[in-house]
Amino acid sequence: MSVVISDTSPLRALAHLGHVEWLEALFKRVLLPPAVAFELRHPPPAYRLIEVSDWTFLEVLAPTNAARVAELRSSLDIGEAEAIALAEEFQADIVLIDEMAGRETARTCGFTVLGTWGLLVCAKRSGLNKSVAPLLDRLRSELNFFISDELRRTILRQAGE
Repeated sequence: MSVVISDTSPLRALAHLGHVEWLEALFKRVLLPPAVAFELRHPPPAYRLIEVSDWTFLEVLAPTNAARVAELRSSLDIGEAEAIALAEEFQADIVLIDEMAGRETARTCGFTVLGTWGLLVCAKRSGLNKSVAPLLDRLRSELNFFISDELRRTILRQAGE
């Protein structure tokens, strides 16, 4: 079974779309650090509160290497730093993360990185949804997720749309 660690943004996006359960279908179990659980429980005004304990396949685990978290904090936010440190400790197969700096750091550490857009494509390929385009458009218009027109075309091409 794959070890998957998540940062805040992909969970927040899937919750907004009403499809957090796709993570269970795709990965069975997803680990997240306490900082991510805290960010989901205490969202900025534009986002809804997400209680991690509502989903049994989401498991909150703290990274044990505080020095590594502190080192990562020099360039990342706390959720990203804890997620990558936890991924290192568990030798994760995949890190779910959207922010560019976090993605680059996770890749540099040797992890496969998957963001919200990739999750939507995976969900379609797995038969969990019929179309990616309306979901992209909702995230773009309702949550102000950044997606350039070129990236949107690329994602839709990957999704076969």
